[in-house]
Amino acid sequence: MSIGNSPEDERPFPDESQEARPTVGRALQQARIAAGLTVDDVSSATRVRMAIVHAIERDDFAPCGGAVYARGHIRTLARAVHLDPEPLIAQYDAEHGGRPAPTPAAPLFEAERIRPERRGPNWTAAMVAAIVVVIGFVGFTAFKGGDGSGDAKSPVAEGTKPATVKSAPPTPKRLKPAEPTGEPSDSAIAAAPQDKVTVQVSAPNGRSWISAKDHNGRMLFDGLLKKGQSKTFQDSAKINLILGDAGAIELYVNGKKIEDTFRPGAVERLTYTKGDPVAG
Repeated sequence: MSIGNSPEDERPFPDESQEARPTVGRALQQARIAAGLTVDDVSSATRVRMAIVHAIERDDFAPCGGAVYARGHIRTLARAVHLDPEPLIAQYDAEHGGRPAPTPAAPLFEAERIRPERRGPNWTAAMVAAIVVVIGFVGFTAFKGGDGSGDAKSPVAEGTKPATVKSAPPTPKRLKPAEPTGEPSDSAIAAAPQDKVTVQVSAPNGRSWISAKDHNGRMLFDGLLKKGQSKTFQDSAKINLILGDAGAIELYVNGKKIEDTFRPGAVERLTYTKGDPVAG
């Protein structure tokens, strides 16, 4: 009979706390049932799909799409069934390799900022530049060629006196014909047309007020005729005259001088028609 503990006594005692603690999914399921909720109730309250809720309660976290989403679903479901989510998340991390260490943001940001951006060659810009160069070269060549041809054809050689180029005489300006004044001249009186009546009134000896109208009664002149002045009137039928001082007036009618002796200061009313002058 040996003294001491048997091999069975040397085996480690089982951790009753580990065996008593349920898994994450089992704990969520038990809390849901204890709260009197169905899977549909939890899915509606948390907006987590029923298939994912069933999978988590079976400890199948693959449908969650990754550890980050699994932790988020555990936290959301735990709050819906009135459990503290932190112990469950810690248990999940312990069972699935733990939470990955966070990656420092600054180095990644710096690396991304200084990373050179690769771009392909800009063929459009290269083609445009090439076309511009070709056009410029062609234009320069044409310009130089034009200068050379002009030098070759120039009649002035070195050491010779250039010929004097006579400028073209200025183009004479065309004189605008004088506008007709409407008053026949003395020559017109001499060659008075037979189909019109022409009357020339002159004041060689003094001044006189005169008035002249055509056959329609239209006023041709109404004013003072000063000494040395004359007026000529023409109409197709007749001329009506009023002379304020007939003695100071000389009349030529249809090219003939009227020999009537008008008294100085006398007012005369005269009418002349075509043909031989007849005063009415």
